[in-house]
Amino acid sequence: MSFADEKILLFDGACGTNLQEMMIPDEAWQGCEGCNELLNLTAPEKIIALHESFLDAGAMVVETNTFGASSIVLDEYDLGDRVSEINRAAVANARAAIGDRSGRYVAGSVGPTTKLPSLGHISVEELSRSLAEQIRALVEAGVDAIAIETCQDLLQVKTALVACFEVLEELGRKVPVLVSVTMERQGTMLVGSDIAAICATLEPFPIFSLGLNCATGPSDMASHIRYLSHNWPQRISCMPNQGLPEVVDGKTHYPMTPDDFVHHMAQFVEQDGVSVIGGCCGTTSEHIRQLAAACADLTPAAREVTV
Repeated sequence: MSFADEKILLFDGACGTNLQEMMIPDEAWQGCEGCNELLNLTAPEKIIALHESFLDAGAMVVETNTFGASSIVLDEYDLGDRVSEINRAAVANARAAIGDRSGRYVAGSVGPTTKLPSLGHISVEELSRSLAEQIRALVEAGVDAIAIETCQDLLQVKTALVACFEVLEELGRKVPVLVSVTMERQGTMLVGSDIAAICATLEPFPIFSLGLNCATGPSDMASHIRYLSHNWPQRISCMPNQGLPEVVDGKTHYPMTPDDFVHHMAQFVEQDGVSVIGGCCGTTSEHIRQLAAACADLTPAAREVTV
């Protein structure tokens, strides 16, 4: 069975917040503390172990440790000339974790970078070149899908999609492309676009799924998921944080228990037809283990799309 044929696709949980809890040797950072993507080269055993923890919990899809592996982000650590090397190593680490497991897939994670074109941080041309370089490396390394995630700016999303499909055409490859936007608690993306504008803007692109990740827990995503259920013709994804982050004793804390997290996610599948699920910041292998058990026999609800 291929990636696109799976009834429900269960993705893994958080990368960054789980790496923060792992014992990473100081020398692995090479003076680039905070650059998790460098660990693909300097501590591959840690990245493989993280992937394995989610696979053992029942995840069907692991995302590469490449959220910030574009030249735009890597330049901040003087690593911009190692884009291809880091992305290729990340795919190799994910494949190593999968081993001989059947029905397991690798999605190449492409984050929003640290610069948004609508806010004048970067030109569309520069953003496009950087993302195309990363996506080319991921596709050439053999990912099963591309996940353009945590999108905060519609212009950034469109730029990423145009770059992605141009790379795929150039390479003669057909790879499912997933898009996941981040909606702030006030109900819009960071630059102000609402879910209706997102659907209207992205409808012309041949993307595999559209959904939400990061920023909040599942309860704050409910109205957006409901809108997608009735207005988005392709698959819907949902990968929330472990609740809305709080600061406790000076540290970021994610309050939602696995039980509560799974309860909301199962409802999205059964009531709203969500078929691509997983977790974002704070979610651990235990969240994914319970989510896998709860959704094992679920069928996404049939949807009546009005567009």
